[in-house]
Amino acid sequence: MNNPTLPPHEGAPEADPRRHLVVTPRIRIPHDEFEFQFARSGGPGGQNVNKVNSKATLRFRVLDSPSLTDDVKRRFAQRFASKLLNDGSVLIACETSRSQLANRTACVEQLAAWLKEVATPPKKRVPTKPTRGSKTRRLTDKRRQSEKKGSRGSRGDD
Repeated sequence: MNNPTLPPHEGAPEADPRRHLVVTPRIRIPHDEFEFQFARSGGPGGQNVNKVNSKATLRFRVLDSPSLTDDVKRRFAQRFASKLLNDGSVLIACETSRSQLANRTACVEQLAAWLKEVATPPKKRVPTKPTRGSKTRRLTDKRRQSEKKGSRGSRGDD
């Protein structure tokens, strides 16, 4: 996956990528908007699992975030309605790695992927009409099919 912290584009205010999550050149979220909680991971792993809080849970208040535009918030709420909690926040948990830092990074990358998905508005569909050639081809094919089927019947000796 691409690194979600890209350098700022020309004309944009300088943002330290270590203090901001840069999703797109227009969407930059300061890390102080993220709330992390840590717990012990489940599953096998021996003493490490029993001693280390490596599972990371990220809470991000999407609908209250000043870093996101209203359009992005609305598209996020539509696209990920099942993932939003009652207070308008989203929880992302990761326990794939034995490292707390790696799990934190995976949570942030997941959030960046979701935000990138809703960052650009969908293109409006422009309805088109079938061309004259496609209409004639369709009707010619229908006529041929009809003649083929009609020739299979009995001659009607009555």
